[in-house]
Amino acid sequence: MGSRWGINRTVGQIYALIFLSDKPVNADEIAELLEFSRSNVSMGLKELQAWRLVHLRHLPGDRREYFEAPQDVWEIFRVLVEERRRREIEPTLSMLRSALLETPGSDEERHAQQRMREMHDLIDRLLKWLDDVQRLAPETAMQLMGMGAAVTRVLGLKDRLTGQASKKAAGKKARKG
Repeated sequence: MGSRWGINRTVGQIYALIFLSDKPVNADEIAELLEFSRSNVSMGLKELQAWRLVHLRHLPGDRREYFEAPQDVWEIFRVLVEERRRREIEPTLSMLRSALLETPGSDEERHAQQRMREMHDLIDRLLKWLDDVQRLAPETAMQLMGMGAAVTRVLGLKDRLTGQASKKAAGKKARKG
């Protein structure tokens, strides 16, 4: 699953072990259980710490470092979203903002700038929505997600009643044609 999320297989396996463990584990245990080299485990743990997906713990009477994943899956999701935003989305928005400040010199550049403006506006709107959702209590956010299909049906009905659905279809057809 980790490789589909953009992390290497080793780091994904280390995280899975820590996430599924009922107690904090140390690097030697991880290396032994997964049959990885100690250096690979150390590098993987550093990456997981940089992503804030594992917490370092010290156990009384033991000098080794132990690692555990946050218990709350909602917290894990929030951290992943925040890190993806910081590492990937914010730099993309910054690049789009810079490109939108330039004065287009041709029709092609105006067209490209309009497309970039559309992308910027969509990402910006999604981030504002995400900020709103992240401010919700986890239980409320789960209720909101559970309402997805019902909300979609209501908005679809509104579009049909106001004629928006036919306008959207016409706009898509015009762009393809």
